[in-house]
Amino acid sequence: MPASVSQYVLKVHSRCDLSCDHCYVYKHADQSWRTKPRVLAKETATQIATRIAEHAASHQLDEVHVVLHGGEPLLLGHDGLRATLTALRSVIDPVTGLDLRIHTNGVLLDEKLCELFADYGVQVGVSLDGDRAANDRHRRFPDGRSSYLEVLRALALLRRPEFRHLYSGILCTVDLNNDPVAVYEALIAEAPPCLDLLLPHATWDQPPPRPGGVHAPYAAWLGQIHARWVADKRPVPIRLFDSLLSAWHGGPSGSEAVGLDPVDLLVIETGGDWEQTDSLKTAFDGAAATGLNVFTHSVDEAAAHPGVAVRRRGLSGLSVTCRSCSLVRACGGGLYAHRYRSPNGFNNPSIYCDDLKVLIPQVTEMPKAAPAARAPIAGPVTGYILPAGAFEALSAGPGDAGAIASLLETRISITRALLATVAAGLGSAKGALGSAAAEGWALLARLDVEQPAAVREICAYPFTQAWAARCLRPPKGADHDLDRAHLAGLAAAATLRAGVVAEITLPVRDGSLYLPAFGALTVGTAAGSTSVLRLPPGEPGSLHGTPDWQLVRRVSSAGLSVTVEDIDPFRDCYEWPVAGRLPDGKWRAWRLALTAAAQQLARQVPAYASVLRAGLRSVVPLRPDPAGDLRSGTARQIFGSMAVTLPPDVDALAELLVHEMQHVKLAALLDLFDLFDPLDGSLHRVPWRGDPRPVEGVLHGTYAHLAIAELWRSRAREAPDGEAGKRFQKYRSWVTRGMDVLSSAGTLTPDGERFVAGMRATIDAWADGQ
Repeated sequence: MPASVSQYVLKVHSRCDLSCDHCYVYKHADQSWRTKPRVLAKETATQIATRIAEHAASHQLDEVHVVLHGGEPLLLGHDGLRATLTALRSVIDPVTGLDLRIHTNGVLLDEKLCELFADYGVQVGVSLDGDRAANDRHRRFPDGRSSYLEVLRALALLRRPEFRHLYSGILCTVDLNNDPVAVYEALIAEAPPCLDLLLPHATWDQPPPRPGGVHAPYAAWLGQIHARWVADKRPVPIRLFDSLLSAWHGGPSGSEAVGLDPVDLLVIETGGDWEQTDSLKTAFDGAAATGLNVFTHSVDEAAAHPGVAVRRRGLSGLSVTCRSCSLVRACGGGLYAHRYRSPNGFNNPSIYCDDLKVLIPQVTEMPKAAPAARAPIAGPVTGYILPAGAFEALSAGPGDAGAIASLLETRISITRALLATVAAGLGSAKGALGSAAAEGWALLARLDVEQPAAVREICAYPFTQAWAARCLRPPKGADHDLDRAHLAGLAAAATLRAGVVAEITLPVRDGSLYLPAFGALTVGTAAGSTSVLRLPPGEPGSLHGTPDWQLVRRVSSAGLSVTVEDIDPFRDCYEWPVAGRLPDGKWRAWRLALTAAAQQLARQVPAYASVLRAGLRSVVPLRPDPAGDLRSGTARQIFGSMAVTLPPDVDALAELLVHEMQHVKLAALLDLFDLFDPLDGSLHRVPWRGDPRPVEGVLHGTYAHLAIAELWRSRAREAPDGEAGKRFQKYRSWVTRGMDVLSSAGTLTPDGERFVAGMRATIDAWADGQ
């Protein structure tokens, strides 16, 4: 089946009432606007809606996103907009969820239009370049008059209580002649739900303005805003920064401007022409055209156009220069249009490559800030670096508590970024579930100011990130509104953690209300989509004895304190299927086995036991393998959790715990360091697997078996000349072989060589047989 498309930019008017001299539609290479119909006809809107609906149905899409654009879309007028919105809602809503937005210069926005947008559930984004001096530099009427006061009037209208839910954010185009801090302060003063900072459209043929002698002026300009934003504790999400950070840590960028996410976007012109992303109009005349039209071609046919398809190729679709760059997972080669150079098309890095190389490390690798700079829940904190000596401690095998704490802070940072991204999309959530999600987000943001430790604990819980990742990349068949409404459950859990009395509306999932890390309250399937829960003061102990509560169970022994998570609805993120709620007898078996394993590890491998105490927060029971094999696993982006089947003996469980914790640590470390060339596709034979493994698999296996070898080395010292000694020698030989494979593969980075050297030093320090 052809690739699906879920995002559409619909041009409803091809002219504009402003004459912005930096506009890519009217002032750059492509002048096709002159031949487009001025307005979108009603029959064209209906055909567009039909095409989108049939595509969503055939691809089983849970939601599609349509942005009304121009020119200036408000020039279509109230009646024209109503006709277009009616066509879209009436045709698409019965098939799939429809997220409707409009982007405007704000000049024509009035109460009547806001009421129309409220009726049809349309969120409104507005362009503003900063204070009056900054905005008037480009955004003027054709006669030279300022548009600034009209835009401020529009923003004030969107801030009114009855229209605040329509306000989606502000888009600002960067200009080096403007004071970046003054721009930032002017934008923040308009209380936007989010900001986006757009690099001015340019190509290698038509480069952006750059002052002489300055290496990366756009990075310097954006860097000043980033530094101020961090110091202000991130009062609002800024899409460019959040996208870079999320992409750097392996999450979705949520932006076509950065990251390696496949771009599934089509533009539809007023006459019904399918086009590629309209930023291509800055490259050359006709760059965005496909030659296809909604009356003669389906979405599948438009999506198969070579210019559209190339945007879904990820890393393989980039230039050789980009593919070999260590920062590529963050920038993704930059905006596609910015790569254009007439001799070789788009097979180049971005014209802003030098700026991105300076900006990305600032956004993703800034050292941990002082406590005063702690970020609010409304945005992510900066990336983290490991404390001195932590890399060496981790490479040697166990690591230490300080290294684990730093890895955890990195993952909390990512989770906060994902939370903000989920919240930024709540405008498309509908009905009672949408209200519950919005209420939960507001409560969570308030608690982050008043009870930050409680919110931090919820962000640190492994399945908060699993939930956020599911919301941003929903699987087919998922109830997207129900999933996003789990924000209310997170807020309720933070409220309970803080010991605050509150009443909150929670989503009902399979007849229960879920509070992550605490448990679930059974309310029955007849309760409706939401139910109000009054939270008592105190922590989870206050819920003991409450009818219909199933509390998350916890094992605490030898300093290890973990939940045995058999309730959380988002825990099913492993290779193997998870078990349901454990019957009392099986729970007792788990409690006894984990208690004994923790005590054994504390005695036999105290360094590894210390790291387990610092980093392991949850164990998820897996369904037993019908063949009787042991199962265990970790999820790449879920820190602090592992899933296992219960082995028949304590020795095997202890081995699984140290084995899987190695994977948890290494996965988090790979968010901070490139240990090998990600483009290397070679496969290698290893003694612990029958199939050849990629370099990352060899590294993970070697590191995991280093811990197992240490465990059996300790057991061999307790029982010399027995089976334990043979096990130690076997695992030691596996680690040695794995390191040799890694060293000879030719793909390790300098940091990767350092990491393997740390493992080798541990092996070399062991005396034979001991």
